Amino acid sequence: MLLADKVALITGGAGLNGLGYATARMMAAQGARVVILDLERADPAGAAAQLGPQHVGIVADVTDKASCLRAAAAALAQCGRIDILVNNAGITQPRKFADITGADYDAVLDVSLRGTLYMSQAVLPAMREAKSGAIVCISSVSAQRGGGILGGPHYSAAKAGVLGLARALAREAGIDGIRVNCVTPGLIATDINKGLIPDDRMQGILDQIPLNRVGEPNDVAGCVVFLASPLAKYCTGVTLDVNGGMLIH
Repeated sequence: MLLADKVALITGGAGLNGLGYATARMMAAQGARVVILDLERADPAGAAAQLGPQHVGIVADVTDKASCLRAAAAALAQCGRIDILVNNAGITQPRKFADITGADYDAVLDVSLRGTLYMSQAVLPAMREAKSGAIVCISSVSAQRGGGILGGPHYSAAKAGVLGLARALAREAGIDGIRVNCVTPGLIATDINKGLIPDDRMQGILDQIPLNRVGEPNDVAGCVVFLASPLAKYCTGVTLDVNGGMLIH
């Protein structure tokens, strides 16, 4: 198994139809002990229990540095090590450029970008001590094409920021044996967009995707597992597109 005896933390991973949980499920199948971090209302303990008794759920708010530090400490206390971090937590909002308020901007950037910073900071000491680690950040095709299917420009900015932040950390942490990479999903069928795209618009979207289908959570999860595994041991600072060919130029 690719992740035997590894401990993987996944932020925003409690949504059973989301990218985080699909990744948790696949990492568990590959031998990892999974720690799901999410808000209390999302019930991370319940989500972890569905994976099996050895997996752990911890309540955490990635926009709060103290909460991230507590979550990392709790994971270390229960599991003894942290080998993998998946920065998956994020929110989106459908807004036009001129309609974005300060509160909108803060909400979206706080979760995706500040959360990636704080949670990465929280796990770095353990990874540096071990001289090993893999951090995978979930960005978006929106960061690359200047707008997504549903998210506003502030979502594009947040996800573009994740790409820059991850590359900078990859440069800094490589000397400690820590790899940092990103995945940029295209349109993936999750609860966040369920029922929000009319059939006529969906057909226009599919016409722009060479594989002619919307992605599935497992399509993204498989790429995250690859980047977290020894198969990608010489990959850092990578941005891996998972969009069915949407960005072929």
